[in-house]
Amino acid sequence: MSIRIYIGNLPQGFNQKEFDTILKSVSDSIRFKAVLDKETKECRGFGFATTNNEENANLVIQKLNGFELNGSKLRVELSEKKDSGSNKRNSGNLNKNKKRKNFKKVVHSDAPNLEAPDPRWAGELSKLKDLLANQKTPA
Repeated sequence: MSIRIYIGNLPQGFNQKEFDTILKSVSDSIRFKAVLDKETKECRGFGFATTNNEENANLVIQKLNGFELNGSKLRVELSEKKDSGSNKRNSGNLNKNKKRKNFKKVVHSDAPNLEAPDPRWAGELSKLKDLLANQKTPA
């Protein structure tokens, strides 16, 4: 069973190779992958390390949590499991069994509204109708 560790607050200009040597000094069986920005391909300031040994995971957390790297104190902790409903690929299959909330959708249309006008504007609307009715058209 692999154990996933969150490593956050990575400094700007983060160097993957430099950080790998720091991780290797703690334990050899740890793999790290930084989360990169899609457009710039630079580190977004956090990543995940994985190991197969719970002792190694605890050792990494103990040694590196609060460790200062290029002026930033690292935040290292066990990664929380992602909700299975938040996974985009599987969400369609999981939602089939769940009942959807029943709510009215607002649909916009150019068709004339047959309902009564909004009562907040009824007075203004009647004044406008009177003004239009009393207008004289040029001949």
